[in-house]
Amino acid sequence: MSATDSQGESPIAHGPPVSTGPQFRLDSPSFAADPHRAYESMRPHGPLVPIELSPGVPATLVIGYQVAMQILNDELHFPADPRRWEKNAPADSPMLPMLGYRQNALRTAGVEHERYRRTIIAALDTVDLHKVHDTVARAAEALINKFCGRGTADLHTDYAYPLTFRVLSELMGFPEDAAAAAYEGMAAMMEGVGAEAGQQRFVEALIGVVQQKQAEPGNDLTSELLKHPDGLDAMEMVNQAALLFSMGTEPTCNLILNTLLLLMTDDQYGGQLLSGAMSTRDAIDEVLFEDPPLANWCVSYPRQPQLVGDTWLPADQPVVISLAACNNDPTVVGGDRKGNRSHLAWGGGPHGCPAQNLAQTIAAQAIDLLLDALPEIQPQGSAQQLQWRQGQFHRALAELPVQFPACPPMRLV
Repeated sequence: MSATDSQGESPIAHGPPVSTGPQFRLDSPSFAADPHRAYESMRPHGPLVPIELSPGVPATLVIGYQVAMQILNDELHFPADPRRWEKNAPADSPMLPMLGYRQNALRTAGVEHERYRRTIIAALDTVDLHKVHDTVARAAEALINKFCGRGTADLHTDYAYPLTFRVLSELMGFPEDAAAAAYEGMAAMMEGVGAEAGQQRFVEALIGVVQQKQAEPGNDLTSELLKHPDGLDAMEMVNQAALLFSMGTEPTCNLILNTLLLLMTDDQYGGQLLSGAMSTRDAIDEVLFEDPPLANWCVSYPRQPQLVGDTWLPADQPVVISLAACNNDPTVVGGDRKGNRSHLAWGGGPHGCPAQNLAQTIAAQAIDLLLDALPEIQPQGSAQQLQWRQGQFHRALAELPVQFPACPPMRLV
């Protein structure tokens, strides 16, 4: 139900005021430390919760699964184009680099979105997953052999981050220096610290890559985007390449770490994996239900007040889907989730992630190779002592220190 006539075109002249209530903050250390406790404290307020993404940036967080499905599949009333919101957002808001308008498939709607998504899907369709396996194996072998003789490692800095960075850089055809600058800029945007400078660094790195591929195309995703008959211009190319790289590195790194943490600390999952009763993909799916790497995402911006249930959502204000909270909505959760892929970790509707097979392939192989090489690996300290990176959108470990019996370098490929 929306505040439009039966044709979905003209606004209702009057209606109840938009809902008000307590505003929760998603940029606090306490939220990063235990978001599930925060989601539980929100549930008495219903499936739609007033929040602040950062000071002066109000939004609505969707924590109900059925309501999320309704919104994700209703692009007419919940478009992903943020331009009207952006006009009134604080000029110095750290949310602007993260949520502002981009000429890409994530931050557009309608025909514009369809055009950009078409180019991305066409490029992804050229990826040979067998070659991806080889790329992941080479990266994993090189990284594991750097730390296996120590008997200790931080799986964030020593493994998951550099592995996803190398694999995505190779798939995208990025030179190492450009990829490093892009990743550092993206991390600043995700965490809201130095976001504007991070955005500038990110874009400058991508411009250089696109210019290089225009002059010398290769067998990579950036070159495939350039070949598409829709003919993206230079900045459209930069924006699509930026989207593929950012959504391929940070979330995949987090997925690897969150799954490894589950397997090393939960006897049920670790034991079932070792016995063959559970596959790595099952463990990944459990993480995608419980702690998806993008916990709060899929942002839309209604152009008019929208009535959802008995709640009015304001026009031109972000509506954020809490993928983590919706996945664990008590009204839909129950029973054994093994083999169940009804989670919202990949989004849904016209903006659902088109690269989920690629991301799962990278994550599953990275996990399998590490556990095969170091089967006695275990965390240093308890899971409760681990630090989670602050941020409104991701569920990301700051580090994952581990220990294992030291061993000499080995061949994994």
